[in-house]
Amino acid sequence: MSLMNVFDVSGSAMAAQTIRMNTVASNLANASTAASTAEEAYRAKNPIFQTVFRSAFDEANAGVRVTDIAESNAEPQRVFKPGHAAADEDGYIYMSNVNSVDELVNMISASRSYQSSVEVLNTSKELLMRTLSLGQ
Repeated sequence: MSLMNVFDVSGSAMAAQTIRMNTVASNLANASTAASTAEEAYRAKNPIFQTVFRSAFDEANAGVRVTDIAESNAEPQRVFKPGHAAADEDGYIYMSNVNSVDELVNMISASRSYQSSVEVLNTSKELLMRTLSLGQ
């Protein structure tokens, strides 16, 4: 693997983790939203990653990419709140199925992964600069 491929892999990892952080932020922003029906309730979203390999026959960059943003299948919580503006005729509201603790763990993991990719880029850059200075 050439040094330039390391930049491609690290860059794609950083882009994927940025999307992951954005979905976590969206989930946390909607964690306590209420709806009148289960279908209208916000459902947690998670990115689906795919590994991309470079082969002799394919010139695509190696790394990782986000292929889709999947929506959680977990049912929203049904809460009895007859005075709520979004309550149905029986007095129930439907809360989003976002688990804030899981999202915070996911945010920390994405942040650490992003930091690791930055370190790989910095180390690769330093190695490249030292290699270039050998000829001086």
